[in-house]
Amino acid sequence: DKYLVEKAHFLSSQAREPEIHYEHKELGYNYRMSNILAAVGRGQLSVLDKRIQTKRDIFQRYASALNAIEGFDFMPEANYGRSNRWLTTLTINENIAGVNRSHVITALEKENIESRPVWKPMHLQPLYQEYEYFSIPGGDISRLLFENGLCLPSGTSLSENDQNRVIDIFLSLVS
Repeated sequence: DKYLVEKAHFLSSQAREPEIHYEHKELGYNYRMSNILAAVGRGQLSVLDKRIQTKRDIFQRYASALNAIEGFDFMPEANYGRSNRWLTTLTINENIAGVNRSHVITALEKENIESRPVWKPMHLQPLYQEYEYFSIPGGDISRLLFENGLCLPSGTSLSENDQNRVIDIFLSLVS
C-alpha cells in the first residue's frame, strides 16, 4: 500500500512539514539507526576532538568578524562548561542592526548560501495549538528567539574562504 509506506516514512522522519523552519502538524518519531550508522558513529569518535575544535574555530571567526556590529548577538558560552559549538546561531535586532533575519536569509540565498531560522518552538507548532502555553513574566522568549534567530553555515567542511563570503554578505547589509 503506497499510502501506508509514505505515511510510515513521513512519521519516521519526525513528521516534518516541507517548510524552511521545522514545522509539525502531526507527532513524528526519529527511531532510525541501523548497525551501519552505529558503526560509523563509533568510528567518528576518533576525530571528535578535531571536529569540535573546527566548530569552535568557525564560531570564533563569525563572532570576531560580526560581534562589533550593533544588533547582532551570538550565543554566549556558559561559564560552567565548554560549548561544542555544534551550530553557530545569532539573533538579529532589526531596530538596532537595520536588517532583519529575512533580509539576511534572502541575501545569502542569492549567493547560493543556505541559512535558516532557528527551530520553531513546540508551542507554536500546529500540532500543539490546542494546548495551553505558559510563559514566564516578561514574555515569550522562545518566540522572540525564533523570530530573530538565524542558523549560519557551520559544517566542518566549511572553508575559511566560504565563511568569509558569508561574513562579507553580512557586512554589506549593514554598511
